[in-house]
Amino acid sequence: MASQPPSSNLPTSKAAERDAAQQDGFLREVDEALREEQMVDAVKRWVKPVGAAILVLLLAMAGYMLWDGQKKKSASELTEKTVLALDKIDAGQLDAAAKDLEALKDQGSDGNKAVVAMTLAAIAMEQGKTEDAAKRFEAIAANSAMPKPFRDLATIRAVTIRYDTMKPDDVITRLKPLAVPGAPFFGSAGELLGMAYLDAGKPELAGPLLAQIGNDKTVPESLRKRARQFSSGLGYDGGEQVPTDSPDEPTGGAADAAAAATKQ
Repeated sequence: MASQPPSSNLPTSKAAERDAAQQDGFLREVDEALREEQMVDAVKRWVKPVGAAILVLLLAMAGYMLWDGQKKKSASELTEKTVLALDKIDAGQLDAAAKDLEALKDQGSDGNKAVVAMTLAAIAMEQGKTEDAAKRFEAIAANSAMPKPFRDLATIRAVTIRYDTMKPDDVITRLKPLAVPGAPFFGSAGELLGMAYLDAGKPELAGPLLAQIGNDKTVPESLRKRARQFSSGLGYDGGEQVPTDSPDEPTGGAADAAAAATKQ
């Protein structure tokens, strides 16, 4: 009788489980190897563009820091040069100061440009170059890039210089928007506007406005004093009365109109 082949030491079910486990482990290893290969390929594919992007970002940050540092340095140098020019004005060296400021008029922020432009106009006025000063003030007033307070002040200065050659109605048109209580230049603009009302034969508009200026404690005292003189002369309550022989009493032009109105 033929002998039977040797049987396995493990039951059939156990052998099957072992084979399945080995197969599963093999598949996991293959899957992990495949994933690693895909990862390596992805890194190889993206490392250059990502690295380039990071490099660009770093260069941009470095460039900004350099630009910001240069900007601050330039601003500091500009401020120093402006202060030196102003020192020359204090020393009476107007020509030298004007020359220095001319070189700075297009540099820095709009605020700095406005300060330099206003200073150059003031120097021209101090030197007796009234027409040049008026043109400079007009240029500032018409420049929308300049901060509004500087434009408003330049408008008042230009009108002040050219008042005698302007029609009263033109003065009224330019200054009425600025002669508003609470506005930065209410007193200065209001005084000129009141004079224009008088020269236009409208004391009924000038009186209340000048009285309001005289009673406004935010207005400089010297200006309030003049406004009180005019308003009281026109029959309006201008607050504290000032002797008529005050050295600040205005003369000529609008003052004559105020005196004439008082006699009526």
